[in-house]
Amino acid sequence: MKSMAELEAIRQRTLQRINLRKEDQNENIRVVVGMATCGIAAGARPVMMGFMDEINKRGLSHVTVSQTGCIGMCRLEPMVDVYLPGQEKVTYVHMTPEKVGRVVAEHIVNGRPVTEYTIGAAEENK
Repeated sequence: MKSMAELEAIRQRTLQRINLRKEDQNENIRVVVGMATCGIAAGARPVMMGFMDEINKRGLSHVTVSQTGCIGMCRLEPMVDVYLPGQEKVTYVHMTPEKVGRVVAEHIVNGRPVTEYTIGAAEENK
């Protein structure tokens, strides 16, 4: 059993780590790939690997790639959300490894979303 002082020290260290992550999220770019069964079946794994490779190749240390589960729009998989600090989230749909380079170059590096790959464009073309 831990003493109250030890538990308080653990609590303080944990809160500091959480606050650091929050600060990092305000400055970092996040790429979130849908990796539920539907996304994986549609090809999300090569898309995620493509983002990781392209980001590493360019040395973009301020970009993190993570995964999430299903958000309920399986027909649009593979889906990728890109979060740039101070901007609205952009959701890319029907992603392929071939599209990754353009998204990284135009959106992540230059701040201009590739609109023809987004959910809005997909919904207009139904």
